[in-house]
Amino acid sequence: MPNIVVLVKQVPDTYSERKLSDGDHTLDRDSADAVLDEINERAIEEALQIKEASEGEVTVVSVGPERATDAIRKALSMGADKAVHVVDDALHGADMLQTARVLAKAIGTVEGVDLIIAGNEASDGTGGAIPAMLAELLGYPQLTHAREVTVDGSSIKVTRETEEGLTHLEANLPAVVSVSEKINEPRYPSFKGIMAAKKKPVETLGIADLGIDAGEVGLDNAWSSVVEASPKPPREAGQRVEDEGDGGVKIAEYLVGQKLI
Repeated sequence: MPNIVVLVKQVPDTYSERKLSDGDHTLDRDSADAVLDEINERAIEEALQIKEASEGEVTVVSVGPERATDAIRKALSMGADKAVHVVDDALHGADMLQTARVLAKAIGTVEGVDLIIAGNEASDGTGGAIPAMLAELLGYPQLTHAREVTVDGSSIKVTRETEEGLTHLEANLPAVVSVSEKINEPRYPSFKGIMAAKKKPVETLGIADLGIDAGEVGLDNAWSSVVEASPKPPREAGQRVEDEGDGGVKIAEYLVGQKLI
């Protein structure tokens, strides 16, 4: 009966216009529609499949503003049992290392965790380092970029796809696993699931509840920050080549000029 934690994140919809704020160059989350990250849906689906095969429990853990409750509720409507939501203004501008530390503390509030599942990277920051950082902080083995996961008693096996082929990993639980987009196809929340999610417990915590000082987190204490940003320039019209018998030469000269050949 594995007790599974799934990390979820609310991100700007990729179909919305995404931009950085003018003040501190952090992501302007209010300027775009917010959704549960698609890779997190796959992580939730994998956790639910493991749960259904072994009668475990799934807890979703999220760090984000109050509006991230919408993403958490979707995870619960898919079938997760409960949630932990860390909300604190002091976390504004937190970098990946700070986020990993907060997640580790939040996971520590969940009793008897056997397995932590995350997406391989979020679609907003695309850092891809949180699962590995979290595993290091918790002292757990990490099995990242999984396209197939098998839990057998107290051990876990993962198949990872690389450019060179398939890599097979195995470790004892507890462990941290990150999944790729090829892991599964996430289910849609049913009406029954949506209604049930409204009654499922969501524990809201601040950093003080986790024993973290405000002077340790946030943009002012981040190891990295954006010092300048400018919008992407508008797309220019392409260059048209009229073929008068020398079209191939003209294209080759253009490619040479662009240092492509």
